[in-house]
Amino acid sequence: MLLASAVVVWEWLNEHGRWRPYSPAVSHHIEAVARAGPRAGGSVVLGQADSRLAPYIIDLQSMHQFRQDTGTIRPVRRSYYDPSSAPGKGVVWEWENDSGSWTPYDMDVGITIQRAYEKQHPWVDLSTIGFCYVIDFATMGQINRQTQRKRRVRRRLDMVYPLVSGTLPKSQSWPASPGAAAAPPAPTCACPQCLLVMSVKAAVSAGGLGAATLQPRKAPPAPPAAPKAPAPAPGAKAADGTAAARGSLKVLASQGGRQQAASTPALSSVVSAASPPGPGAGPGAGSGKASRPGMGTLNRSHLQRLAIAQSRVLIASGVPTVPVKNLNGSSPVNPALAGITGILMSAAGLPVCLTRPPKLVLHPPPVSKSEIQSIPGISHTCRKTTKKQAKKGKTPEEVLKKYLQKVRHPPDEDCTICMERLSAPSGYKGPQPAIKPDLVGKLAKCGHIFHLHCLVAMYNNGNKDGSLQCPTCKTIYGVKTGTQPPGKMEYHIIPHALPGHSDCKTIRIIYNIPPGVQGPEHPNPGKSFTARGFPRHCYLPDSEKGRKVLKLLLVAWDRRLIFAIGTSSTTGESDTVIWNEIHHKTEFGSNLTGHGYPDINYLDNVLAELAAQGITEESLAQQKD
Repeated sequence: MLLASAVVVWEWLNEHGRWRPYSPAVSHHIEAVARAGPRAGGSVVLGQADSRLAPYIIDLQSMHQFRQDTGTIRPVRRSYYDPSSAPGKGVVWEWENDSGSWTPYDMDVGITIQRAYEKQHPWVDLSTIGFCYVIDFATMGQINRQTQRKRRVRRRLDMVYPLVSGTLPKSQSWPASPGAAAAPPAPTCACPQCLLVMSVKAAVSAGGLGAATLQPRKAPPAPPAAPKAPAPAPGAKAADGTAAARGSLKVLASQGGRQQAASTPALSSVVSAASPPGPGAGPGAGSGKASRPGMGTLNRSHLQRLAIAQSRVLIASGVPTVPVKNLNGSSPVNPALAGITGILMSAAGLPVCLTRPPKLVLHPPPVSKSEIQSIPGISHTCRKTTKKQAKKGKTPEEVLKKYLQKVRHPPDEDCTICMERLSAPSGYKGPQPAIKPDLVGKLAKCGHIFHLHCLVAMYNNGNKDGSLQCPTCKTIYGVKTGTQPPGKMEYHIIPHALPGHSDCKTIRIIYNIPPGVQGPEHPNPGKSFTARGFPRHCYLPDSEKGRKVLKLLLVAWDRRLIFAIGTSSTTGESDTVIWNEIHHKTEFGSNLTGHGYPDINYLDNVLAELAAQGITEESLAQQKD
């Protein structure tokens, strides 16, 4: 435990593994309910703090956010930050997205920008924290280092996040080095970048050395901060190595290409424009002065061979590798220059592993029409959806009546929708349904009890498709459908194998949804929506389980659950077609983005995601009926 004061920021985890902060007002509301303890019921209705978040509820016991109209579940966390940082001063940094609205930066990014702004730096390079952007304070613009695209940024003042003091969990305390807010780690990822981060942590723990701070500080040096859980970008600064990892040129020269045992994990290193001049910056950085005895007698080819030999030793020992980039950070270093760079970094005691940049393989080799096969056991090779037809005849009260049992004597507990006692009238303040606010009902399958007034209001705020999902246990009543816009789904077999599935061919799925106008079930009826990245190609192994997943995906497509219209968490664009919580693999021959193969757990994970949407093997039987 740590005795201190801090500001509390509540955050939620998006589908890309990044923690996104709630606004100060919403964080105050969540914190107030959390401090109230069990008497508050353990659930937070976000719509009470922000009307735009009306469908969302947070269960504090499981620390998950639940969206009532779609059933989407996301982890949440309570993070602590230094009171002198941006959230402690009510400062919010935002960037302008393609639709002209403003999107806040992640909390650690906003803190880094604010720290540079307070020090009156003319600009700040975000590559040190894993992003290829530069923020220019003179023009208040964000510049993409690779594409040179510019966006506007702004700094605005908001409420200060809630302040707490006393004993704080050490695992959630903010770091002594500002701008690198620490929090409980996200679930471990198996992608190469996250493996690299874990190897860095292991090496730092073994050697007692920490990562270099992001920027120099005037105050006395703080304890070393642990590397962040998100995967580092290729431009991120390398951590210092341990003494046990210092490679010896003499040993490599004498052993030639022989492999040597590695008892301590070695760290891969990166040369980028974001790194300050130093031993790892390249031949022009003045690090040649630190060369070891005898290095001056080696020519360029010898240096390159020694670097490659050292690289092979590290690769053989299983060390995760990243490509060494040139000073512009946009293309691989010339092999000779890479060799010299590696030797200079070794001379300074930095471990080096030179590799070729991994290649992103999104699509399979070209396939002729004669090679494409239909899938046995599945009729046709294409499905289409049209505009959703409004169901007539049944009122919300009539729909809910099928799933509810009346409760004459309500228990002395809270309704988890409105947070009022079940023995009192409903506390729902929105449009009033035509039903008495003091009536109480119990859901037949799961037995959870709510105000009928609240359930009708929740149904009216959802898809109104004749189904209902319990906000407490997520049990689905009826057949859940979504708001996917019209489009086409194609599926067939191609004669190529996926990594990790060499024993079978591949099922290719092609989704195609055109842009259009939103219907009454969408967020902004009558407004146009965009459809970026279509057609989208996705891949499954042509195995027994792969075909089972495809059949269930076809049910999800027919129920309009694959896509939705909303705001992209990647680009920040609103009113666009987005994935709807059923993950797909869009990389054919690699797994650089985490959306490819091999992934031994993917098929089981997607089956669980489909089941959460009410799509199981029973759905296939219903489809036949």
